[in-house]
Amino acid sequence: MANPVGSSSPARRLLLVALLALLHFRAFSNPPTPLPNAHSHNDYEQKRPLALALDHGFHSVEADIHLVNGQLLVAHDRHQVSPERTLAALYLDPLRDRCRTNAGHVHANLPGFTLLIDIKADPQGTYAVLDPLLRQYREILTRFTPTNTIPGAITVILSGSRPTDIVAAQPERFCAIDGRPADLDSRPSIHLVPLISDAWPSHFQRPTHPGLSEPDRLKLHQLVRRTHAQGRRIRFWGAPERDWLWTELRIAGVDHINTDRIPQLAAHLRGLPPPPLPLPDEP
Repeated sequence: MANPVGSSSPARRLLLVALLALLHFRAFSNPPTPLPNAHSHNDYEQKRPLALALDHGFHSVEADIHLVNGQLLVAHDRHQVSPERTLAALYLDPLRDRCRTNAGHVHANLPGFTLLIDIKADPQGTYAVLDPLLRQYREILTRFTPTNTIPGAITVILSGSRPTDIVAAQPERFCAIDGRPADLDSRPSIHLVPLISDAWPSHFQRPTHPGLSEPDRLKLHQLVRRTHAQGRRIRFWGAPERDWLWTELRIAGVDHINTDRIPQLAAHLRGLPPPPLPLPDEP
């Protein structure tokens, strides 16, 4: 007897369309709970730049930029740039679109999404192009003056080769500077340096087994407390990507937990079993 709902029947096709519509509705009506501490390091190297991080609720992403023929192109090294992978196309435009359709925020009810822009070379020349570009997105960006910070949906912070003196001299700007732990001694304005970042190996030993040594744990907590006492946030790059260290960073109060393994960190922060690591050819 023939199956009345065969593989090519109208009823089966309608059922498929209905199921796909339901999945689409659920995906957009039940967005993930945002993760304020999750930072996507070198986000542009993901198969779906920005989108993967947002899908997992990340609240901070990083893009490296090079100035090439007047364009700000996103890549780790200059020889990897492509003309279509501009800072605007990969990050600024989709972030603005998301804010316009999401009540003015990247994540509902959680302002202050961070876009960390790492300038790889020529800080003065790059900022001469970046500054007017950011002003085109002023409706969604945090605005800074020498004495004030006016929060926006997205806070841009410059890292890497930072044009600190040029940025500091501006009466109004749409970015801040990523400081280093040594800056805590000179206490620059919080409106100029709201974030402190550094390489993990510059401060801590590489562990030979799970768990920090007591001296390293004490150093970590002291550095976090000192940074927070000045009203700044803190981040480390180059730390081992391990569940036990993510736990140590959370307990210490690190504000941005750096990762290249977006699904794994998201699961850890939500207390879920870790998903399997993708094979090299998987997204």
